[in-house]
Amino acid sequence: MTTTTLEITATFAGLPVTQQFIGGTWREGRSEKTLTVTNPYDDSVLASIRQANKQDLDEAYRAAEAAQKEWAAQPPAARRQVILRAAQILEERREEIVDWLIKESGSTVGKAQVEVSLAAGITLEASSFPTRVHGRIVESNTPGKELRIYRRPIGVVGVISPWNFPLHLSERSVAPALALGNAVVIKPASDTPVTGGLILARVFEEAGLPPGVLNVVVGAGSEIGDDFVTHPVPGLISFTGSTPIGKNVGKLAAGGKHLKHVALELGGNAPLVVLADANLDAAVEAAVLGKFLHQGQICMAVNRIIVEAPLYDEFVERFTAAASGVPFGDPASAQTLVGPVVNDSQLEGLKTKIATAKAEGARTVLEGEITGRVVPPHVFADVSPDTEIAREEIFGPLVGIIKANNEAHALELANATEFGLSSSVFTQDLDRGVQFSLGIKAGMTHINEMPVHDESHVPFGGEGNSGLGRFNGDWAIAEFTTDHTVGVKRL
Repeated sequence: MTTTTLEITATFAGLPVTQQFIGGTWREGRSEKTLTVTNPYDDSVLASIRQANKQDLDEAYRAAEAAQKEWAAQPPAARRQVILRAAQILEERREEIVDWLIKESGSTVGKAQVEVSLAAGITLEASSFPTRVHGRIVESNTPGKELRIYRRPIGVVGVISPWNFPLHLSERSVAPALALGNAVVIKPASDTPVTGGLILARVFEEAGLPPGVLNVVVGAGSEIGDDFVTHPVPGLISFTGSTPIGKNVGKLAAGGKHLKHVALELGGNAPLVVLADANLDAAVEAAVLGKFLHQGQICMAVNRIIVEAPLYDEFVERFTAAASGVPFGDPASAQTLVGPVVNDSQLEGLKTKIATAKAEGARTVLEGEITGRVVPPHVFADVSPDTEIAREEIFGPLVGIIKANNEAHALELANATEFGLSSSVFTQDLDRGVQFSLGIKAGMTHINEMPVHDESHVPFGGEGNSGLGRFNGDWAIAEFTTDHTVGVKRL
């Protein structure tokens, strides 16, 4: 591809998105490394970005620190106006963003549309945050004294975002943090630097955000990853990604010279439980979409299907038939549900999981030929709960079905995991469903729906190795602010 074509292609809103965004200025990074961004479906080159080094990272954090106090001092209405305008821009440029999500992250058309809606939704929700921050006055046991608890911005927030929902999972932290008076530095995933960060820089620049309040550094984890967390400026690191890396982020944030807050949204192993009185049509439909949407590359995706014995054989038959009809291939086709996985590392990992599932005795009821990075739906039945496909997060279009002897056994199987993000249960007895849900060790459970669910005003987060903290709504306000108690003694 020629340089001219590359420059034309790598734009958003008619402007280049191939540089670092630091202190309100677009400029080249100083690293010796250059990142080539490619389309995971056809390997076409989308952008070439000179990466950031430690000096660039330090300048980004210092720029954020310098700009934050003035931004926090803005009246709530002024901050609200900027965030609201950003939400409007996301909608106005929806089709351009959808196109970038398809070609950079391998998103299908439907998934990309949903992602833009989620990002716009959380931004619109965040626009209300400046006037939703409330302090408290508490009586003191000391005569003549009152205690005032002020809710203040943390200061500077570092955001590390993943490649699967890059726009939304960056914006889910960025918009609330900014609305509440913080400044932000984003480090997007190397597979998706444009949709995970650089587009947002353009959006907020157009929305009128002051220079330095939002910065984007595109850099290799091996070069700036640890320093991004341990740098003295940020007071909070918001990380979304795998559990092993998230644990390391937490360790770095706690073990360095400068202790800081962390918000960690990590892996999942979502069970979809089908009890004996379930509506089978609804359960099959939800299981197909909840498993295969975005190739299963979603932390909330159906990872295990647990079916009570009386419905087991019929569910396997009907789910397999439905999965065999799932359209896969070119993500730009409106009919496609399963597009390419994001990179070769993910592809090789899925090939290994397929081989391991067979070797560990799972019955293959559906498979297909892998073409390029497109893995067609693979379904395994008679899966033992102690096998890899049941224990580990899959992050791909593979799924195992497990038979439960009864309801109590189904709950035991649902909880047989180190993760606890999302989950779902199907039953026509809603009271039974609620009681079953409360027995699941997870941050979220949905009755008669798939586990892939996210609304901007509802808490999002997990238990166990699925992370710490909650996003969205009032819970985001709590995450991105801190309490300051001021004691006032009247003399």
